[in-house]
Amino acid sequence: MQGLAAAQTAVEQGEWAEALDLLAASGSAAASAEGLELLAQAEYGNGGFEASVSAWEQLHALLLADDDIAGAARAAAMVAMFLMMDTGLMAPVRGWLRRAERLLQGHDETPAHALIAVVRGYERFMSGDMDAARMFSALAIELGGRLGVNPAVIIGRVCAARVRVFDGHVDAGLDLLDEIAVDLMSGAADPLTTGMMYCELICAAQGMALHDRATQWTEVMEQWRHGAAIGAISGRCRVHRAEILRISGPCDVAEAEALGACEELRPWMRREFGWPLVELGNIRLRRGDLTGAEEAFIAAHERSWSPHPGLALLRLEQGEVDVAASMITDAIAHPFDIPSKMRPPFGDLRLAPLLDAQAKIAAAAGDANTARQAADALASIADSYPSRSLEASAALASARASLVGGDLGAAIHSAKAATGAWADIGAPFEAAAARIVLGEARHRSGDVEGAHMEWRAARVAFDAFGAVRRAEQAERLITNAPSHSTTSRIASKATAVFRCDGDTRTIGFDDDTTLMRDLKGLRYVERLLADPGREIHVLDLVAVERGSLPTGGIVEHGEDLHVGQGSSGLEVIDDVARDAYRRRLAEVDDDIEEATTLNDLGRMELAQRDREYLIAELTSAVGFGGRTRSVGGSAERARTSVTRSLRYALRRMAEHHPALAAHLEQSVQTGTYCVYTPDPIAPLVWNL
Repeated sequence: MQGLAAAQTAVEQGEWAEALDLLAASGSAAASAEGLELLAQAEYGNGGFEASVSAWEQLHALLLADDDIAGAARAAAMVAMFLMMDTGLMAPVRGWLRRAERLLQGHDETPAHALIAVVRGYERFMSGDMDAARMFSALAIELGGRLGVNPAVIIGRVCAARVRVFDGHVDAGLDLLDEIAVDLMSGAADPLTTGMMYCELICAAQGMALHDRATQWTEVMEQWRHGAAIGAISGRCRVHRAEILRISGPCDVAEAEALGACEELRPWMRREFGWPLVELGNIRLRRGDLTGAEEAFIAAHERSWSPHPGLALLRLEQGEVDVAASMITDAIAHPFDIPSKMRPPFGDLRLAPLLDAQAKIAAAAGDANTARQAADALASIADSYPSRSLEASAALASARASLVGGDLGAAIHSAKAATGAWADIGAPFEAAAARIVLGEARHRSGDVEGAHMEWRAARVAFDAFGAVRRAEQAERLITNAPSHSTTSRIASKATAVFRCDGDTRTIGFDDDTTLMRDLKGLRYVERLLADPGREIHVLDLVAVERGSLPTGGIVEHGEDLHVGQGSSGLEVIDDVARDAYRRRLAEVDDDIEEATTLNDLGRMELAQRDREYLIAELTSAVGFGGRTRSVGGSAERARTSVTRSLRYALRRMAEHHPALAAHLEQSVQTGTYCVYTPDPIAPLVWNL
């Protein structure tokens, strides 16, 4: 028992690894209820989610065998709680809740009753059953207060507040959330409950487009999480920071936070891992990294997470206007309805980002009717859920609709309102986008100078934000020059110079050459120019730049091009997770069977999706020859580093030789594989 006492002390102090070592040394963790509960807590704190859930499951079986009904029910409720918090799979949650409820039939009230009520309330909230969520959250608050289960009270209050918001009582719901935020800041809850509910507060604010409130709560959570966050809380906080930075900038810091969140959350989240992936895609789209954005959106889709509106907007950026219009129309007709704490899949609020994107896509397609319908629907949502961000989005959508419809006066009025609102909110990217529309409306009305003033302001804002592609688009509007003119002029030249002498590089073509300081990104460019048309893995570019491979010394390994071993990344799912997924499948099948008996078609559909997801995860985890697949690792870090260095180098080059920089911007593609694609008609001969 001394080992368990020491492990208990380590758990209370947050020394998770030490607690696990003590439990392993004692050899009694799996033999006693106390040891199993400590093991569950220590594994969760140490990052072993599936091992933690497994310990709770073992505790349930042990207590059931000992005829401790109340204890077994509590353990079952805890399994349901952790599955709800971190998996997004509601069928297994319902299965464990039913076990707990059956055990407690006819039993006196226990703390397990409060836990069941709060998990049931949130499960119903996430599944869109507001009546049941309202009832169970009230029950959780009442039972938790009477039986001394403080987490049930806190979580129940948050659930009740969010239900009030979606009932249309926005101000009352926000007041309740503010009260809860004060309680959390005063230390009224344990660290896990505190972190999860901070996350809920921010999700609620983000869902209502309350950027200022989300920013304030994110700052509080960020200060709190250092030294206090356990489990997946730190990673969730980083996603929220990335969301805020996507609005305020700078973009490179936002991407770094999103990548960090993905690394932290990969061992935790399964289906909900699509959340940080979509955020990463949105940020990359704003930066102009279309290849990286597509990789992130497709990865999110593979996680059964909706990639829209980001993916539809990506198709628009790629020039596929009809595809983008079809995608966004389908996304609005069939909104994302997978249960999630991040974005509850119900209510008009879920449509707001989709409608904003539809207005933009319809305007690009010249579809005045669709643009106006989207703008009007967005304005209606803004009326129901007052928010400066929603109002600004509605104003910009209206400006686009008026512009494509030919009402220039209305377009100017709405675009000015959107520009001012976004500037007040502190959203430079959105304000610059509104300036682009305002400039177009002024230009069409004959105010050329006014148009250029708006476009110049937008270019400066995009550039400061880190939205390179958007800054270039604004520059083209200013110069009113064809996008292909510079490339055509350079392509007519026979030879080009890209030679490095020490730390100085000579760049240019024919007699139009200049000198600039050599940069890492320029060395990447040189490697691509040395082998035009060949896709080169980013790990090889890094190896060449560092001198661990000679230029041109690419080593082939099977179908891929890469060097060294590096970090192999993280397994898609490990052995513990695979075993857990198989158990989850059995629980899902039970839920489907019960839903079939009750003729609950909605529940059957959700459970079937859980089943399909689990089967897909188990299938995707195995590669050729039965080998375990892995994700992430050094390739992703190299991709980000190479792209950032290369884009920075080309921006600096533009200060010395704009024409050559413009040619390389259009001819060099980045991603996991990078390539220089020469002009097929008049390719340059490079002097390297």
